[in-house]
Amino acid sequence: MVTTSHTATHAAQQAGEATFDRVSWIRVSSVVLPLATPISDAKVLTGRQKPMTEVAFLFVELATEEGHQGIGFSYSKRAGGPGQFAHAQEIAPTLLGEDPSDIGKIWTKLVWAGASVGRSGLSTQAVAAFDIALWDLKAKRAGLPLAKLLGAHRDTVRCYNTSGGFLHTPTEQVLENATASLASGIGGIKIKVGQPDGKEDLRRLTAVREHLGDEVPLMVDANQQWDRPTAQRMGRAFEEFGLVWIEEPLDAYDAPGHAALAASLDTPVATGEMLASVAEHWELIRHNAADIIQPDAPRIGGITQFLKLATLAEQHHLQLAPHFAMEIHLHLAAAYPQEPWVEHFDWLEPLFNERLQISDGRMRVSARPGLGITLSEQARAWTRAKAEFGAR
Repeated sequence: MVTTSHTATHAAQQAGEATFDRVSWIRVSSVVLPLATPISDAKVLTGRQKPMTEVAFLFVELATEEGHQGIGFSYSKRAGGPGQFAHAQEIAPTLLGEDPSDIGKIWTKLVWAGASVGRSGLSTQAVAAFDIALWDLKAKRAGLPLAKLLGAHRDTVRCYNTSGGFLHTPTEQVLENATASLASGIGGIKIKVGQPDGKEDLRRLTAVREHLGDEVPLMVDANQQWDRPTAQRMGRAFEEFGLVWIEEPLDAYDAPGHAALAASLDTPVATGEMLASVAEHWELIRHNAADIIQPDAPRIGGITQFLKLATLAEQHHLQLAPHFAMEIHLHLAAAYPQEPWVEHFDWLEPLFNERLQISDGRMRVSARPGLGITLSEQARAWTRAKAEFGAR
């Protein structure tokens, strides 16, 4: 483990009378979460990727001169974690001395600190952890859950489970997992599809729908593994199952293909999780390429960027179903005008001391201020490296 320390310098512009506080201390940590079972979706079965055995997290912890604190995180699956951590170390000193309320200004400053490596992808995913920590701090300082600070439209959000339906899991176990999820209060079930033999997808989906009955919301996710003709054929075959959506049927950047598919099917098309900026999502929106947009706040640069995208999505009457990171996305979904969905994964639970409450098919916004999470001792134990800047 490598730890570095820097003395805070007054690098920010001269404060105006509206500035009451400044960022004085930052810690960035690389935490690797091991997965109990190697995870496989269609990308593994088609040979594009190896099974996933761990998830790398970038955590940012902030403190101010007045004693306020915030926490945020980003993540990477399979590769990229060390790169996010390295970039975070490079740009972190830029934040020292800044007014933590000036989140939009700080986002721009952090992005331009590393602009030569671009304004999407790994660089802005590193920025996201700082941005999320600043929003957490702001809500904590106000004594409000983040959803309430943003302006919640609801105190609970529909939720569905994904982690029980991966392709490495035998069908019988998928059925057992679905039963357990519904019994725990989760409202919908998503399973993975996109196998090399589409008949296997149909057999698996038939078994799940018969097991659940017609009333339980059911989604499928192909993880970008179909070409256009296959997506069209499978989409038509899936119509009889009454799905809430078909997710990522095509390559994430094929906006025209998604648009043609969405126009031809009764089943809604959902996509967006793999895109790494608001600009990339705008390509989906302007092509009418999705009925349901699935942004991931850590991937697109944080909460500041998510809110910009949410405004675009609302103006185009899109449904919202954020990807992964339910600890963050619960709050953002609660603040979206149209009824959204939040994706339930239990993978991240060992990282935090708190648990999200679920009942009657919905995830509940807690009364805890900010994101409502604190790092567990297990997360500290899984820390591979950390760096500190400034002084507490």
